[in-house]
Amino acid sequence: MNIVLLESLGASQAVMDKHAKKLASMGHSFSAYEKNLDPAVQLERSREADVVMLANMPLDISVVEQSAALKFIDVAFTGVDHIPLQAARERGIAVSNASGYATQAVAELCIGFMIQLLRNTPQTGRRCREGGTKDGLIGSLLAGKTVGIVGAGAIGKRTAALCKAFGCQVLAYNRSAVSDPAIDRQVSLEELLAQSDIVSLHCPLTGETQGLIGYDQLARMKPTAFLINTARGGVVDTAALAQALSQGTIAGAALDVFDQEPPLPLDHPLLHTPNTIVTPHIAFASVESLEQRAEIVFENLYAWLRGESLNPV
Repeated sequence: MNIVLLESLGASQAVMDKHAKKLASMGHSFSAYEKNLDPAVQLERSREADVVMLANMPLDISVVEQSAALKFIDVAFTGVDHIPLQAARERGIAVSNASGYATQAVAELCIGFMIQLLRNTPQTGRRCREGGTKDGLIGSLLAGKTVGIVGAGAIGKRTAALCKAFGCQVLAYNRSAVSDPAIDRQVSLEELLAQSDIVSLHCPLTGETQGLIGYDQLARMKPTAFLINTARGGVVDTAALAQALSQGTIAGAALDVFDQEPPLPLDHPLLHTPNTIVTPHIAFASVESLEQRAEIVFENLYAWLRGESLNPV
């Protein structure tokens, strides 16, 4: 089989060398490239591939439609909205993801965001650099707060468990029934927004969740509440959130994802709103999770080579 990796997995060279050597011993060809968004380059690199591997780089539809030998797309990421799934289905191309590798990493970042927002860390940090003090910026504890989890999958549940360890009440909104010891009540989205001190988004980006949090939903939140998005940027209406933050409809936000993948243009509205923590899609990216991701995605590959299916999408 001709196996092509279209971008770095972020794992150590030792891990990559181990798997390249194993594939060679099995009689397969393995080629690895640096990330390139040019559709022509992606197609040229994939044209003879039986298997394409990639992380969160958007895969151009031409790769799926014009790579005649392509049989399997192995995605080293949880979300797959950057993959032309319909075209893959039409051609009978199998797709797997690396679900689970970043559960702890994302949940820990969410907790960090919550504490930073509640304790006014960005503002007090600026004060300190300017020779000032904490006066007027005394924050609050995470303990005792009501946290609303929108999307109670693996990451949502792990975030809920960490919140519970801090002494929070946890509400959840999920399209199917949820049973988890860390979740106190499953409620409607409207109830969750109205009652939560912190709303944390953990749902995938689908036709149903596109723009799930817009003007009306933000208006339902407490003016003292915070929004955290480590899911997908498209789940939130950018213009609505920028307005809500600028007008004080909500108290602040922490955003790791946006309506486009960073780097963001310097005039992006959410880079200029008050009390907004922004990071360039780092939630999944820890040394430990990237190593785990590589192991998962190669295990997906070995299973497929055996005629089995792991983590199918």
